[in-house]
Amino acid sequence: MRDLSKAADPLADLSIDYVEMYVEDLDAAAASWVDRYAFTVAGTSESAESRGIALRHGRITLVLTQATSEQHPGSAYVLDHGDGVADIALRTADADAAYHAALSRGALAHRSPERHTDGGPAVTAAVRGFGDTVHTLVQRDPGEGLGLPAGYTPVPYDGEPADDVGLLELDHVAVCLNAGDLGPMVDYYRDALGFRDIFEERIVVGTQAMESTAVQSRSGTVTLTLIEPDTSAASGQVDEFLKDHHGPGVQHLAFSARDAVRSVRALSERGVTFLRTPSSYYDLLGARVELSEERLDDLRATNVLAAEDHDGQLFQIFTASSHPRGTLFFEIIERQGAATFGSANIKALYEAVELERTRQRGFHQR
Repeated sequence: MRDLSKAADPLADLSIDYVEMYVEDLDAAAASWVDRYAFTVAGTSESAESRGIALRHGRITLVLTQATSEQHPGSAYVLDHGDGVADIALRTADADAAYHAALSRGALAHRSPERHTDGGPAVTAAVRGFGDTVHTLVQRDPGEGLGLPAGYTPVPYDGEPADDVGLLELDHVAVCLNAGDLGPMVDYYRDALGFRDIFEERIVVGTQAMESTAVQSRSGTVTLTLIEPDTSAASGQVDEFLKDHHGPGVQHLAFSARDAVRSVRALSERGVTFLRTPSSYYDLLGARVELSEERLDDLRATNVLAAEDHDGQLFQIFTASSHPRGTLFFEIIERQGAATFGSANIKALYEAVELERTRQRGFHQR
């Protein structure tokens, strides 16, 4: 039977349209995504205040924007945070209705609905998210496939897209919040944008601890993992992110892949560095997850982690951060039926991040 309440809700169909990052050096940032992650240029934009490049890999659209004027919000953003995610744009069938519905439920307005006639989105509007990150609501013509932001000129690609990396789409976004903000932010996404809280986890790494709740759109296609530090425990990586980033923001983007092992090997050959997993992890993994010896050897060779839930298996790994402040990194994740986030792996993943953080701190103190 058709869910009439869902059909009548303009926020029920939200999905990821694109992710926009503000960057200090547009050309260098774009070259890194093209060379290392096999993205292709899909569009460009230039105005009196900014330059932009839209990149694509699979169903992922990543927009890089460099402010060329102090009047552009990217100027203050980069000065305060460095390169980072400024907009997680959400596609919807009716941006005007979604915007006003969100405001009526407590969302904070960022930009009123605007109609466009440049061949891009038909209508856009924007509401506030967490920290300095916003959500542009994007309405495209029915049946339109992957698109570009308003004001972008498409760039035809006449080559053959690299198929060695095999990224698919954005699986989830991990967000660091100030202590005490997790509950209110979960409420904000649930009440104002119609998300559901689908997973809760307390993560303890040594003397550190953090609380995490994943919220997901009703469509099931937009997932944010919200994390706050436990101030009763020792200061750790979330505290350090908040200090170096100067407040809440995106800690990592997780890209889904057809084959995580294959993707990691291809990305490594392209120059992407991944965190290393202790060998002891793989000594115990076979007793926890049903894997062939060959698969286990592949995971050990690439440092990919594995987990299993009642729906299936998943495989995941973090990149080492190449951000000057160490505040942004990425995840590769392959789902073979699994719908959760690898609860048994979360501690191992964060331990790997902590080892990398300690190593980098020691290097800078030399």
